[in-house]
Amino acid sequence: MTSVATTPAKGVDTGSGRRGILLVFAGLMVTMLLASLDQTIFSTALPTIVGDLHGVNLQLWVTTAYILAETIVLPVYGKLGDLLGRKNIFIVAIAIFILGSIVGGLATNMGTLITGRAIEGLGGGGLMILAQAIIADVVPARERGKYMGVMGGVFAFSSVAGPLLGGFFTDGIGWRWAFWMNVPLGLLAIASAVFFLKLPKRRDQGKPKIDLWGMILLAFASTSLVLATTWGGNQYDWISPQILGLFALLAVSGVAFVLVERKTAEPIMPLHLFRQSNFVFTTAATLVVGIAMFGSIAYIPTFLQMVTGSNATQAGFLLIPMMAGLLVTSVVSGQIVSKTGRYKFFPVVGMVITAGALALMSTMTATTPLFVMCVYFALMGIGLGLAMQILTLIVQNTFPLREVGTATASNNYFRQIGASLGAAVVGSLFVTKLTSLLAERLPAGSGSATGGTDSLTPALVKKLPTALHDVVIGAYADALTPIFLIMVPLVLLAAVLLLFVKEVPLATTLDRGAAENLSTGSIAVVPASTQTEIEAQDHGDTGSSDDREPVPAH
Repeated sequence: MTSVATTPAKGVDTGSGRRGILLVFAGLMVTMLLASLDQTIFSTALPTIVGDLHGVNLQLWVTTAYILAETIVLPVYGKLGDLLGRKNIFIVAIAIFILGSIVGGLATNMGTLITGRAIEGLGGGGLMILAQAIIADVVPARERGKYMGVMGGVFAFSSVAGPLLGGFFTDGIGWRWAFWMNVPLGLLAIASAVFFLKLPKRRDQGKPKIDLWGMILLAFASTSLVLATTWGGNQYDWISPQILGLFALLAVSGVAFVLVERKTAEPIMPLHLFRQSNFVFTTAATLVVGIAMFGSIAYIPTFLQMVTGSNATQAGFLLIPMMAGLLVTSVVSGQIVSKTGRYKFFPVVGMVITAGALALMSTMTATTPLFVMCVYFALMGIGLGLAMQILTLIVQNTFPLREVGTATASNNYFRQIGASLGAAVVGSLFVTKLTSLLAERLPAGSGSATGGTDSLTPALVKKLPTALHDVVIGAYADALTPIFLIMVPLVLLAAVLLLFVKEVPLATTLDRGAAENLSTGSIAVVPASTQTEIEAQDHGDTGSSDDREPVPAH
């Protein structure tokens, strides 16, 4: 019996060694920037958009629609990339993203706007996950830390550049340019992929088996979960037939999904992933990161505009401390991991700092000085920067390269579920509480002055008489900030779970595994017994003189 083994290699031929990798990496950063910007760019523009399109009650869907669509397709892109190769699928994802931007840019009502955001999400999921998987194709895990750190920096940049650009467009040429800018950037990303993205090609292994039922059931489960948490306590009572029906659909589709994944040849989310403790603990923490990050970032700009009186552009600038904290800690931690090979410490400390930042943010009021708020935002960024990309690196280091796309996508899926839940639950609680407080506090007959709660915008609030102005900003503050405190115990629980992560040495070679069958690189057919001996040496189980870092068991 024989098996396929790869000889150690520091990378693959991507053009001209390190220069080729850097060209690929630059192109990937453009696409990741597009996808991550669209998660935050409308946060500062939302108050104006919903006022213009008369849809405050649909406000949370502008963010939720994008994140939900992105979440559903993440595992699909990850699996298809592993089966078919990533380049062509990557280009298709960019094209879908551009189409969604065109639909959103032409929107004249909330329904069309939300549809455009959903289409963007269907493409954005591919941009996000395939970029991370492609890096794993060309850079070993030990060296990957510094690249993942820069990717975290892209998230940091977009977390502030998104709101800032959204505010700039809203106060200037119009919020629709938040969509239109994606068209030339998307075309540039396609050109970059076509000309610079050269990946190892897979030999023909016959017609791939697509897990269609798994994709459908996962979409049903994801959608029912987000809809239930979005509508529950808002449009419908938690014990209403609609919400109970959605939870029932979630249970049925979830059970059916597990049964399908146990029997299908190429499961979209293989259940054996969950037999690895490092995957389970990091995925649980990743879920919490999604909830905390998107549950807060989605609505902080609304707080800043409505409560502090900042305009959209100023609200974006006030988030720069968060970006700076995330950028610095993400890049620095990535460099340290690549240099030392040690990584467990960072996400644990990151979760503790994030919990502290959320607790401090829950104390913000209309009278809190802006510089104090900026300190809180900076702490939030520091905590997230220490955790986000390191968690992805741990997952990628746990599995062979032939499964890295599927494993990364599965991990990111739960982060996006967290993002969906964070945006949806925080939005639902916020809108419900805000509506209740405004109804209680606004005097009778004030509708003519406010234009109705569905049409409140920052500009309109500034023009209100002092009595009404104070009521409105007080209601916004009292509706939002207490929700941050609710997330603190959840983040601390994630920190505890991460204490159980086993710090397996990072792989220093691109171990493609027996089933990868790449057409590039040095591949040899060796007896299975010899392959076992090689693996034992790699794991440090023998007295080998091999001076490479041990590679984790797959």
